[in-house]
Amino acid sequence: MVKPNKKQEYFSVLEEKKYKATEAVDLLKNAPKSNFTESIDVAINLGIDPSKSDQTVRSATSLPTGTGKECKVAVFTDGDQAKEATEAGADIVGMEDLVLKFKNGEDDYDVVIATPDSMKLVSPLGKTLGPKGIMPNPKTGTVTKDVANAVRNAKAGQIRYKTDKNGIIHGRIGDLSYSAEQIIQNLEALMVDLKRNKPASSKGVFFKRLFVSSTMGAGIEIDLASLNF
Repeated sequence: MVKPNKKQEYFSVLEEKKYKATEAVDLLKNAPKSNFTESIDVAINLGIDPSKSDQTVRSATSLPTGTGKECKVAVFTDGDQAKEATEAGADIVGMEDLVLKFKNGEDDYDVVIATPDSMKLVSPLGKTLGPKGIMPNPKTGTVTKDVANAVRNAKAGQIRYKTDKNGIIHGRIGDLSYSAEQIIQNLEALMVDLKRNKPASSKGVFFKRLFVSSTMGAGIEIDLASLNF
């Protein structure tokens, strides 16, 4: 019989119950350490029918203490708005020249922002940007005339989310360098935003199950009653 390593032993007991949020975060922070700072991620099962387009949950919200990840931002705009985007911290700004960079595979960006009038250039990039989850969309605030504010939000740790084909939201809410208070604060902020974006056609229990995990760790289920949202 192969003896489980410490990390496997540590997580073997976690499937047996739901943990209070504080307990779950403490378990993550006290797990055997990796040689890098692991992210803390959530998976939230929502009570929606993912086959119905009117029940897709998609939006963006700024987490109180950010995500702990540096965000590279590309902006499609020109003129005065290009200057504003650059001053706000955008990593690259352009129009036709930026389209060419993306077509040539220079697409290593976490967020892509576009003004409404630039979408005629951006739309053909859908096959490239869509699978990476960075296609500009009004629902996430990435198609906007206020590019400067959108850039600042992205740089400050805004999280963008969308339900997957199973009705689950995935997202990063920090890393293991965060305090337990910061992690829970971010988690509750995300839950508040999700609650605000509950589809009108979704009936019954909206929040079904919630799991947190670190990059190398297994998921830990949180008792929803232990959170304030």
